[in-house]
Amino acid sequence: MGTFTWPSEQEFDRVRKAVVATSGCDEGDVRVAVSPYRICPLGAHIDHQGGTVSAMTINRGILLGFVPSGDSKVLLQSAQFAGEVRFRIDEIKSPRYLVDLKNHVKSDEECGWGNYARGALYALQAGGKHLHQGIIGYICGSEGLDSSGLSSSAAVGIAYLLAFESANNISVSPIDNIELDRLIENGYLGLKNGILDQSAILLSNYGCLTCINCKTKDYTLIKHPQWHGGQEIKRSKPFKILLAFSGLKHALTSKPGYNSRVAECREAARILLSSSGNGSLEPLLCNVLPDVYEAYKGELEANLARRAEHYFSENNRVLEGLKAWGSGNLEDFGKLISSSGLSSIKNYECGCEPLIQLYKILLRAPGVFGARFSGAGFRGCCLAFVAPELAAEAASYVRKEYEKVQPQLASQLNGDAAVLFCEAWGSAHVV
Repeated sequence: MGTFTWPSEQEFDRVRKAVVATSGCDEGDVRVAVSPYRICPLGAHIDHQGGTVSAMTINRGILLGFVPSGDSKVLLQSAQFAGEVRFRIDEIKSPRYLVDLKNHVKSDEECGWGNYARGALYALQAGGKHLHQGIIGYICGSEGLDSSGLSSSAAVGIAYLLAFESANNISVSPIDNIELDRLIENGYLGLKNGILDQSAILLSNYGCLTCINCKTKDYTLIKHPQWHGGQEIKRSKPFKILLAFSGLKHALTSKPGYNSRVAECREAARILLSSSGNGSLEPLLCNVLPDVYEAYKGELEANLARRAEHYFSENNRVLEGLKAWGSGNLEDFGKLISSSGLSSIKNYECGCEPLIQLYKILLRAPGVFGARFSGAGFRGCCLAFVAPELAAEAASYVRKEYEKVQPQLASQLNGDAAVLFCEAWGSAHVV
C-alpha cells in the first residue's frame, strides 16, 4: 500500500454521498476533513509532564464530510454510532466533565459520541473564535480502528475543529489548533492528557519522525535518510509499520485510570522540587533537572519513584532514538522502542495481560526492529517497526502465537485483520 492510498476515492465518495443524502446539497459542495491516526514510537506517557516525544501519523484515520449549514444548527451522523447529534452554535457550552460530575454520570467515550463535536464548539468559544454557522456532517473512521490506541479521539476532535473553521472561513494555525484540541480533552471532557496526539496529527509530514518538546511546544521533523516517500517514487521503504490487534475493545483492567497516573507524576515532581528548594515551580517532571532527580529520588516512595524513573528514562530514550532515526540505524531505534514498552509495563504500570502477551510475541517475531503498546495497553493494539522483506513472515508468526495464548480474543479478529501494515502519512487538512 502506498503513502497516498488513504483516503481512497471510494471512501471519499461514501462520505460525500452521505452528506448529500442528509443536506440535499450538490456533491461538489461537500468538503472533507481528513484527520489521520498516529503512532508514538518513543515518548510514551510523558507529554503531560512536558517531556520530549516522537510521533508520526499513519495512512488510516477519520473522515468528516460536511457542508456549512447556512444557519446556527449542527446536524451530524456517524458510520460507527447510531442516531443523530443536533445542537446549535449559539449555545454556550459548559465543560462536559463538570456536568457529568454534578449529575453523577460516568463519562465513557463509547457513549455520547457527539461530545467531541460539542467540545470543539466549547474550545472555539473559549478561544475567542466567532462562528456564524454550523455544519451538516457525516463522520467515519477506518474500519476496526476506533478503539485501538491510535488516538482516534484526538483525530475526531481535530476533524471537528477543522470543519467548523472551514465552514466559518476562520484561519487557525496548526499550533493554535493543538491548543484548541487540548481544550476539548482537558477543558471539556476532563482528561488530563498532554499534547502528543494533537501535535502529531497536525504537524506530521510524510516519512518524517515528528519530535515535539511538550514544555516549549517546539518541534522538528526528522526524515529517515533511506526514506523515499511520495507516489512518484516506487522504491521500497526501509521499514513497515505493523499493527497487531488484541481483540480488546474495552479496557479490562483494575488499575487506576489515566488521570491517576498524571496525578502521581505531578506528586513525584512536587516532592523532588520541594526537596531541592524549587517548590515554587509548577509540579511537572520537566521542571526537575536530571541531576536534581538523581540527588533526591530517594525521597520518593516506591510508586512515585517508578513514575519518575519512567519519565526520565523515557526522555533519554527519545533523545537517543532521534539520533538513531536520523542516522538510519533502525536496529538501535527498535531496541529503544522495545525498552520503552518494558518501562511502560514495569515503571508506568500500564497494560493488561493480552497486550503484554502480544508485545512479547512481537519481540520474538522475525524481522521486528522493536515493539510497544499503541496507547496505554489496556485495549487495542501493539505497534512494531519491521524489515519489509520479513513483514509477511512476521505477520504470520504473530497471528499464530497470539491465537495460542488468547484463543477467545483471537477468534474475534477477522483473519488477516489481526495484523495490519501501514505507511507513514502527513498532517490533517480539509479537502
